[in-house]
Amino acid sequence: MKTYCSGGLLLAFALSVAVNQSFAQERDPRERRPRDEKGHKGGAQEYSIEQAVSDQAQLHTIAFNGLAFITGDFGADTFLPPGKVCDFFGFQYMRDIDAARKGHNPVFLDRIAGNVLHILNDEQRAAFAKAAHQDAGQLSSLAEKRLPLIKAFRRELDGDIPAGSKGLNKEAVKRYAGDIFAFDAELSFRRAQVFGQVAFSLTPEQKECLARMKFGDFNTWPDIDTDRYKLPGGTEKLVNVAYMTYASEFFSWYAGSIKADTYFCPERHGTYFGGFYMKDMPAMGKRNYDISTSVTGDSGKEFLNLLTQEQRRNITVIPDLQRKTLLAIIDVRRSIAAELRKFINGGQADEEKLLELGRRYGELDGEMSYYYATAFAKVNHALTGEQRKVLIKLRNLNGYVSAPAYIYSAPVKGEVKLPDTDCFFFQDVKPVLAAK
Repeated sequence: MKTYCSGGLLLAFALSVAVNQSFAQERDPRERRPRDEKGHKGGAQEYSIEQAVSDQAQLHTIAFNGLAFITGDFGADTFLPPGKVCDFFGFQYMRDIDAARKGHNPVFLDRIAGNVLHILNDEQRAAFAKAAHQDAGQLSSLAEKRLPLIKAFRRELDGDIPAGSKGLNKEAVKRYAGDIFAFDAELSFRRAQVFGQVAFSLTPEQKECLARMKFGDFNTWPDIDTDRYKLPGGTEKLVNVAYMTYASEFFSWYAGSIKADTYFCPERHGTYFGGFYMKDMPAMGKRNYDISTSVTGDSGKEFLNLLTQEQRRNITVIPDLQRKTLLAIIDVRRSIAAELRKFINGGQADEEKLLELGRRYGELDGEMSYYYATAFAKVNHALTGEQRKVLIKLRNLNGYVSAPAYIYSAPVKGEVKLPDTDCFFFQDVKPVLAAK
């Protein structure tokens, strides 16, 4: 029986992209648990991978995604910040531990990218520009590859499964997610190559300038006229987004560590359920908008509190189900980060090894996403009409209408055509014979 989707995807659309985009001692994150859910201490936000994988952080993030999925739609599910792909360069860690607490403000990326581009010379900036032009189409394809899987998850939620099927096939989901993350690893390999070339070409003066900017402290970064260094007007917006992303991530990688590169926030996995749309949409188009770092946990708690004990149990069992998988993800991410860092000193990473690691990473993400999708579907089928009304209020997005789909945060204009998604479901149920 074939349960694997080839990933062929036809999209009829025109893209219009408008995307927002300290060191700690190395330590195995399984050695200790976080101090508290938010991890705050003093001025800096003491987030850690220990906090990210804790049962409490995971449960409330999963619940937040459940709220988003049940109250949302396919278009909202496809929304994804571009920083959530190819994310092995320490930028998420630098955002989360920022001493100025500006990490989740749109000015954060622009400020650090502007400083990096100001320090680099024309040839070094041109290397980023060339990579952005080359990679934009591939980055778009990476986002497109997510859409069939998202559609299959929504079919499970709605009970729209193939006749005779018993629902989603976990192995089919894992294999397809493995393909997505292998592609992600391929793009990460190319990005690290460029970063390594630029790092190797830095002059002593440039290194000194970069050293004056503190990793994880927005207040140490001068206010630079970023627009001066952006690509010429008329450049495709996804190219511009990639260019600015490379500039910002170059700093977090160059000034960071394997610990920073390995780190992930609780929202990094299972990104197919609309949580980013529900959280980030109010910030879209606003230059100086601080996204609350507590909204995920707070809304997740409220969602769980609105459920009956039986409904809630579908979600509260997930931290136990996925615990070993999360620990395996830490190991895989650390291996990927270590391989990519070979470029920083003029070395060469093993691309084949990276693709294998990326595929394994995707299989792990797919396994957890399968748990989420099936749990959300069970909750959805058991909700009362009154519960649904309360959940819509908790969604708190009155007046927002999602696009048919998004490529990252860019609305797709036109019809979205997807391949048949039956291959994500069990197909081996024997037909029922008609009674004689």
